[in-house]
Amino acid sequence: MAAKPRLRFAVIGVNHYHIFGQTQCLLDAGAELAAVDLAGGEPHIVAGFRDKFPQARQVRDKAEILEDAAIQLVVGAAIPYRRAALGIEVMRHGKDYMTDKGGFTTLEQLDAVRRAQKETGRIYSICFSERFENRATVKAAELVRAGAIGRVLQTVGLGPHALHNQPRPDWFFRREPTGGILADIASHQVDQFLYFAGATDAEVVASQVANHNNPQYPEFEDFGDIVLAGGGATGYIRVDWFTPGGLGVWGDGRLFVLGTEGYIELRKYIDVAGRPGANHLILVDGKGIRHIDCNDVPLPYGGQLIADVLERTETAMGQEHCFLASRLCLEAEAKARRLGHLAGDAGA
Repeated sequence: MAAKPRLRFAVIGVNHYHIFGQTQCLLDAGAELAAVDLAGGEPHIVAGFRDKFPQARQVRDKAEILEDAAIQLVVGAAIPYRRAALGIEVMRHGKDYMTDKGGFTTLEQLDAVRRAQKETGRIYSICFSERFENRATVKAAELVRAGAIGRVLQTVGLGPHALHNQPRPDWFFRREPTGGILADIASHQVDQFLYFAGATDAEVVASQVANHNNPQYPEFEDFGDIVLAGGGATGYIRVDWFTPGGLGVWGDGRLFVLGTEGYIELRKYIDVAGRPGANHLILVDGKGIRHIDCNDVPLPYGGQLIADVLERTETAMGQEHCFLASRLCLEAEAKARRLGHLAGDAGA
């Protein structure tokens, strides 16, 4: 007899490729994909989802999912400005919610979700895939927690992305649907700064955004950076859409973690120095230099989130951490100095 699934979940919102990783991490941890609402999804992503996950029952309306008492968790990668409202709806139906990053596009959305989460006691989790779905980052966290580099003093997180590696819908180039580059892709690096620094509060010291090379999309931000301080550490973040076509992957994502007794460098998706594959970790300490291949490191997020849903714990990610990372991204976006061809900028 087949084992009973640990948890039944459904998908609402198929507008970003991250939905594949979000779904797979739960399946790998023993959950069952019970249903999917494909309405309003991007056609190429919808087609790919049907092919990859044919077991999911397709519903005609999301109400079929929200009103199904046997479904405990809803997962989605909707257009960013719709994620918060969907999360509130899910929580008010007595279910937990896991969304793609960024989880919000405005501070008002964050405040509304905070209230709903407190009232319902449900989980609002953001799948920060550059930490939760990257094996080198999981290994780095293990080493830092074990004291391998002493006390963390700084992180440098680099999140370059490729602009034309996949179809981009019209909403992708507009500010309101996405929230801007810092609210969106920089959320990964903000999450990692807080996590590695062990910070329970932090502030945005400085931030800026730019449209350097895409004047045909006046609202689009193709570059952004942030300086953060918190937990006795500082963080620098740079995100952009300038990955060259010759790299071979969507982005040369890096993370540097500086400690009092050493440092760690992660070459997450490619090693431009020539080592094959992804998930490269370089540890430098008082004993020397060591390269660690992290491709066999387990990914705990899916299993931890399932346990949190079933046991009402916070092992995958603390709820306050989720909200703090989101607030910092939104504040950085709101206060950013604006450069380049950005709409409404008279100084560039």
